[in-house]
Amino acid sequence: MAEFLREVRRLVVEFAVGRVLKSAEAEGDDPGTLDDITTYYVLHRDSFGMAEAPIGACILYAISCGLKDSDLTDAFDILVRSGGKSDATDNEDEEDVDGEEGDESGIEGTGSKVRLRRWDQRKRKTLGLEGVGGRSVPLIDRVHRLMQLWKAGDVTKVNAFLDQAGLARDALFAQLIQALIELANRDGKGDEAPILESISNHLRSRAGVTSPAQALLI
Repeated sequence: MAEFLREVRRLVVEFAVGRVLKSAEAEGDDPGTLDDITTYYVLHRDSFGMAEAPIGACILYAISCGLKDSDLTDAFDILVRSGGKSDATDNEDEEDVDGEEGDESGIEGTGSKVRLRRWDQRKRKTLGLEGVGGRSVPLIDRVHRLMQLWKAGDVTKVNAFLDQAGLARDALFAQLIQALIELANRDGKGDEAPILESISNHLRSRAGVTSPAQALLI
């Protein structure tokens, strides 16, 4: 019975995440399946946006994705605890891709709520380059690293990362970008959507095998 319930939850998650992806761009053949961590991110983002969410619901979502909520807050750097008195900073001793220190708004809380870390608050130096605990690199990690490189304004590093990770012609990655643009527009805050839209345009240019990119980075 327990195995049956896990399978039911998994099917529900796949349906919900598939709906988000297909609503963004559903052309051509099936591009593939998202990894568990990216699946959780999309499911959480679709349900709660970037706002605080009750830990109970997030635990259920994590279980449905074959994950633990503690791993999402600690090992995978996806969630941050909030809703309580702050007693720790968000990776305050680490630097981001540009070498600048993190935003103090990443301070963690101790309450019974969690929220997603913003793309510019994820400071692990190997983000998007190496997986955690022997896992493959989650697509959401690659998206967030690419956004940080794009924000830094160095198109050479952007293209090198795209080539290294084989993302320029990755249909699933492009579809994820489109889904994240829609989710970011729904939230309607910050520069996330414009950056993602610029990256999406750049991906199309690279996939079209045009002349070397001369994109203007924002």
